Amino acid sequence: MNAEPERLRRRADPAVSNADFLHAHAAPARIGLAGGSALIDRGIRKAQRLLVDDAAGSAWSHAFLFGEQRSDGQWWVLESDLDLRHKQIRLGVQENRLAKYFDAAEWPNLAVLDFGLDEAASRRVLGAALDLLANATRYSLREIVGTLFALARPTWRERENLLARENSLYCSAFVQHCYAEVGLQFGSGLSLKNTTPHDIASTSLPHRADHLLRQAGASA
Repeated sequence: MNAEPERLRRRADPAVSNADFLHAHAAPARIGLAGGSALIDRGIRKAQRLLVDDAAGSAWSHAFLFGEQRSDGQWWVLESDLDLRHKQIRLGVQENRLAKYFDAAEWPNLAVLDFGLDEAASRRVLGAALDLLANATRYSLREIVGTLFALARPTWRERENLLARENSLYCSAFVQHCYAEVGLQFGSGLSLKNTTPHDIASTSLPHRADHLLRQAGASA
């Protein structure tokens, strides 16, 4: 890895477009955080209020990895997500264009986290993500429920998720799994499958975080 950055947090002008913000900070293996306005995203943000001791909950509902800029000229992301489209359903690890996050109404809050990975470490993180993609790793709503139980009982967060399944990871657990390949753990003593987007946002690990925030949330 490169020399580790300090914990530097910078906030962009809310008038900046999602596309301009994301393109300005995109780099392989950086972490993206998003706070969505859809019902499920609002529920995830609200559920994390137990981490921030604030009824507003967290600014964040989703986490993903930046992949690479491909031959189509587009940046791509790797993530574990629910993709419910007409006549197509994808539940699990997938690749999508970064343009998925360009709609400010759908994604009012964004952040890009840079942990100072060098080229070799970035390849290891993305290699782990591609292995999960190749193995058709599923998105687990059941494990999200297990994490909600653990949020209500903080000592449980150090234990294995009560509802853990094989070959399943939700979004922030997927990101933690990939970063574990280079020895980075976002929360001390935190079980991988109990990792939330807010845990990544609030990690004490040295990093630089660029924020684009338009909606209330305790982590804002």
